[in-house]
Amino acid sequence: MSSLDELDELRRVLDEARASLPAEVDRAAAVLGASLSRPGSKVLACGNGGSAASAQHFVAELVGRYRVDRPALPALALSADTVTLTAVSNDSDFSQAFARQVEALARPGDVLVAISTSGRSPNVLRAARSARLLGCAVVALTGRAPEAPLAALADAVISVPSDSVARIQEVHALALHALALALEQDALSRDRG
Repeated sequence: MSSLDELDELRRVLDEARASLPAEVDRAAAVLGASLSRPGSKVLACGNGGSAASAQHFVAELVGRYRVDRPALPALALSADTVTLTAVSNDSDFSQAFARQVEALARPGDVLVAISTSGRSPNVLRAARSARLLGCAVVALTGRAPEAPLAALADAVISVPSDSVARIQEVHALALHALALALEQDALSRDRG
C-alpha cells in the first residue's frame, strides 16, 4: 500500500465518520466538562500501545495546554507510571494494570477516558468496570462501536467506522484534539466567570 493509498483510505474513513463524529465528540466533551466543572474531579486515561500514547498525549494537553494558556486541568495517564504498571501486572496480571489504578485514584464524579481500537482490550474493559463501580463516568474511544464491549460500559462513545488500527488511531487523535479544544474553551469560560 502506498502513502497515497493510505491517505485515500483515511479520507474514506473520515467521510464516513463525518455523520456521527461531531455529535459523539460533543457528547464526550459534555461528560468530561461536567466532571471537570466539579471541584476536585479529574480525568484518568488509559489504553495500550498506540492508544496508551494517545491517552498520554491527551493528558498532556489537559495538564499543559492545547492552543492557549489557561488553568491546568487535572488529568492522569494510567500508562505513564511504569513502576505501578509493571508491579500490578507482575503481582496479579496485566488485565488488572489499569483497574487497580482506577481503584486507588478514582473518586465518584471523575471520568475515565478508555481508549481501545478493538473495544475489547481486557485491561481497558476492567478499568471501565472499576470506574463504573466507583461512580465515575466513562468516555470510550473505539473502532466500530456495535462490536465493541467497551461501548456498553460508556456514558459517551467515540467510534471510528473502520477495522484498520492505523485509521482508528488517526481519527482518535483528531477526536482527542477536538475534546482538548472543547475542554480548553470550557476552562477559559469558567475562569472568566
